Amino acid sequence: MEVIYGSEVSKKIKDRIKAELETHTHLRKPHLVVIMVGNNPASLSYAKGKSKACAEVGMRFTLWQLPENISEEDLIDNINEFNYKDDVDGILVQLPLPAHLNERKILETVLPTKDIDGLTTHNMGKLFLQEEGFYPCTPLGVMNLLEEMKVDLRGKNVTVIGRSMLVGLPLARLLLAKDATVTICHSKTEDLKSKCLNADILIVAIGKAKFINHEYIKDGAYVIDVGVNRVDGHLCGDVDFEDVKDKVSAITPVPKGVGPMTIAFLLENTLKAYRKNMGVNNDREL
Repeated sequence: MEVIYGSEVSKKIKDRIKAELETHTHLRKPHLVVIMVGNNPASLSYAKGKSKACAEVGMRFTLWQLPENISEEDLIDNINEFNYKDDVDGILVQLPLPAHLNERKILETVLPTKDIDGLTTHNMGKLFLQEEGFYPCTPLGVMNLLEEMKVDLRGKNVTVIGRSMLVGLPLARLLLAKDATVTICHSKTEDLKSKCLNADILIVAIGKAKFINHEYIKDGAYVIDVGVNRVDGHLCGDVDFEDVKDKVSAITPVPKGVGPMTIAFLLENTLKAYRKNMGVNNDREL
């Protein structure tokens, strides 16, 4: 059994980004803006992680924090201010938003060229058509981890538990592009266990602590745990790591698994936007 640490893989990505930016010292730094509504402690923690990552690679970071009771109109005005600033490459609206705000309407306000989270209709369409655009960061991170595991996805049975627009659905499209046979499961799926036991690769993103145990795992399967849950003050995934580890070929832990990869590909997407804005050529396809 091999444990694949996203924290180690992401460091290689960040080191490469830093090295590239060090060749562009005559230009301004890439600039990521995170727009956050309210004071959600988890959101603040995620924002701090993004700020730290930007500093590590030499990117500029702005956290634009707004009051929880802000009107939809005022929030849209704030987003548009950054949409039309030439020195802003990427804009991320930190989710979740307060209940009185229309999440889809807010996300659609971000210009597709600055939508480094890949959540606008424009970029989702690009993803599903497999055209050039910005793809969601967590699915990109998962695909990179599968590469790190040296998994040949062609023809393999992949079960994805979770159908969110952030992870499950875009990830399924990326897997299909690699010729995997993909099954998407969700809260209404019947006989979930059999779907999991058929999986050569099992990817779990449901937000239920230690929901998946050894009874759901095929011998020799590869397991990617996207979930992050807090139990008794400690972080854990959707997969019961200790219970399944002896059955798998490889698995990602929580923490230090998928989370760091999400941030790494946020930096990748910001760099991609920066290259386009600055007219900087690159010889690597992101």
